[in-house]
Amino acid sequence: MERIIQITAGRGPAECTWVVAQVLKKVLEEAQEQQLDTVLLQREVGTENGTVETASIAIKGKNADQFVNSWIGTVQWIGQSQFRKMHKRKNWFIGIFEIEPQKNTSVSENDIQYQAMRSSGAGGQHVNKVSSAIRATHIPTGIAVVSMDSRSQHQNKKLATERLIKKLEDEKLIQLKYHVGKQWENQLNVQRGNPVRVFTGSDFKKNKVEKSYKGTRQKLKNDLRNEHN
Repeated sequence: MERIIQITAGRGPAECTWVVAQVLKKVLEEAQEQQLDTVLLQREVGTENGTVETASIAIKGKNADQFVNSWIGTVQWIGQSQFRKMHKRKNWFIGIFEIEPQKNTSVSENDIQYQAMRSSGAGGQHVNKVSSAIRATHIPTGIAVVSMDSRSQHQNKKLATERLIKKLEDEKLIQLKYHVGKQWENQLNVQRGNPVRVFTGSDFKKNKVEKSYKGTRQKLKNDLRNEHN
């Protein structure tokens, strides 16, 4: 199963694009450690050297679901700005979102169903009496076209195939525009707080989220002791 994620700085400043570049490296490294296949589908570099505005990655493998789920959400970096040394802000946030894979509209001869039909409209008696028109239907999508331009059934079949391929390409373009729109929406929706992962310092060391629960666990242990005393 393939899953696609987008890592984005949203509308964040250059510091966030630096964080995206670091997270992109971490995701690829961790995926390799878990023997997952990755394909970098898209990467848009930032204005500063070594930064990335947004990147999309396809991930495949046995534990792809668990891996992707562990990354989706907000990622926080705690550290001094790489570009504004006097800047007081220490907390920077980026977002990781899932993108639905585009439907595969590649055309195989086995996926096309041809149906002869009687031509209609202007064209004289011959056109009306002979079943020379062809309807071509792409079975996986149900998209269909008709060609009745020629008196030759063979020529109409060829024209119908060309038109069907063109129509499928147009449909793919519509899907692509939809995905671009969704990606832009993701750019606007990066949330601060409740990060799924936290990194610190210029070396981008990972802070285990589990540490934040240490105090809670200790409190529960103390409460249990007090109940038994």
